Amino acid sequence: MLKITFVQLDGARRDVEASAGISVMQAATRNGVAGIDAECGGACACATCHVYVDEAWRERVGPPQGGEADMLEFALEVDPDRSRLSCQITISEALDGLVVHLPAAQQ
Repeated sequence: MLKITFVQLDGARRDVEASAGISVMQAATRNGVAGIDAECGGACACATCHVYVDEAWRERVGPPQGGEADMLEFALEVDPDRSRLSCQITISEALDGLVVHLPAAQQ
């Protein structure tokens, strides 16, 4: 199992374990992480799974691509350097220990 850490606005950290191949959004919803609503179920058709990728992980995660970049226009508090939709980040061994922060608007 791989570890993903979700950081709330107040600094509270929630570590969850997840299998490689699922999305960060799926890991969050399966573990009841507050602030990840995932209203579209991971279809990249809403922005309710918006997260900020921690600076230490940005290069490994990479920037949003295609439809994700377009959908981020509907998210609140977008940061062009850190914002991603968690449904579009696939967990892999390379992302074991990934840290993402939740926007204030989703808490």
